[in-house]
Amino acid sequence: MTTPHSAPDRRPFPASLWSGRGLVLIGIVLSAFNLRTAVTSLTPLLDALGQSFGFGATMTGVFGMLPTAAFAVFGVLTPAIAHRIGLERTALLAMLLAALGLLLRSAAGDTLALLAASAVALAGMGIGNVVLPPLVKRYFADRIGTVSTLYITVLQAGTILPALLAVPVAAASNWQLSLGLWSLFAATAAVPWIAVLWVERRKDSPLARVHDQAVEVADEAPELAGPAAAGRVWRSPLAWGMALMFGMTSLVTYSMFTWLPKLLVEAGATPAFGGAMVGLFSMLGLLSSLTMPSLAVRMRKPFGLVLACSVFYLMAFAGLLLAPMAAPLLWVALLGIGPSTFPLSLTLINLRTRTPAGSSALSGFMQGVGYSLSCAGPLLVGWLHELSHGWRWPFAFLLLCVAVLLIGGYLACKPRHLEDTW
Repeated sequence: MTTPHSAPDRRPFPASLWSGRGLVLIGIVLSAFNLRTAVTSLTPLLDALGQSFGFGATMTGVFGMLPTAAFAVFGVLTPAIAHRIGLERTALLAMLLAALGLLLRSAAGDTLALLAASAVALAGMGIGNVVLPPLVKRYFADRIGTVSTLYITVLQAGTILPALLAVPVAAASNWQLSLGLWSLFAATAAVPWIAVLWVERRKDSPLARVHDQAVEVADEAPELAGPAAAGRVWRSPLAWGMALMFGMTSLVTYSMFTWLPKLLVEAGATPAFGGAMVGLFSMLGLLSSLTMPSLAVRMRKPFGLVLACSVFYLMAFAGLLLAPMAAPLLWVALLGIGPSTFPLSLTLINLRTRTPAGSSALSGFMQGVGYSLSCAGPLLVGWLHELSHGWRWPFAFLLLCVAVLLIGGYLACKPRHLEDTW
């Protein structure tokens, strides 16, 4: 019987990344670019949109909360969708929803319409978050490292560019074009998946043969849609540590995506500068995604990395609170290093489990609970800012979240396995 661990060595994949599977590679790369565009194309414009539509800090917090809420919900729903219609059709659905939501958002006439359209776009991106990794595993089991690095790099580019361009494009034309242009990228990303589905219907095509070979030999994709792994993951302190570390990292990240532009504008910066700083904040995430996994695998107990990230958070918070315009590039750079606990969390999923079933259970629990916890961040930061008419209370709340992150990191970094704790 073939095991998941031995399967990649036995799969007769082509020697080239392109031979028989080039369309899938293009689809994965283009889709990865579109997984965050709905988030960072909006946040630099929220202050201006609030003035146009008449909403305040609380509704801005709701917009900031929406991405993590969508990612949590569709992290749960996507496996059932993929099980019913297949991975490739699910990837197509993700990009069509993203394109539709982004297009509708550009035509929104009031706050409710803007919120509903954003929810549609983020639903597509939430589905894409879940479905792209198993597609990499299905078609590129012989090149997981190469394709994963490409995938992460392009995802980060799709996070950075909308933040940098949002305000300049809106200033040159209008906010409708600034928000709507990203629908073209999502629509473009749907095209390769349509082609993949069409080509795979021809059973004699190279792509169809690669697909059939991957499915026959212990394909990992059915695990995406299968029943939850047996075990009492809810009772595991390791699982809760992972969820707390992941959740608090996401909470701080999406709070900063939402409120960093406003904080800097209130300190005297221009809206364009605020958007550029969101881009810098995102750019640092690319560096951590490329370096943190290799550091984590070399350390038996990587809690020192969590501690270092927390120190970077503290220095950034102090600078942004006490002297935001004294050295904004430095504060935002330090702030961007803090979320290195995000790729650390993803790496620890496999380092802290023995079996694919354990990895699946831990990943689902960590992301489901973590994203649910992080939903409150942007909303509470906005409420505290509105209540106090300043940033001391919001940063006190974020400081408390970093303390929770440290507790979670301590539990997650202990050298043990999930299967021994449940």
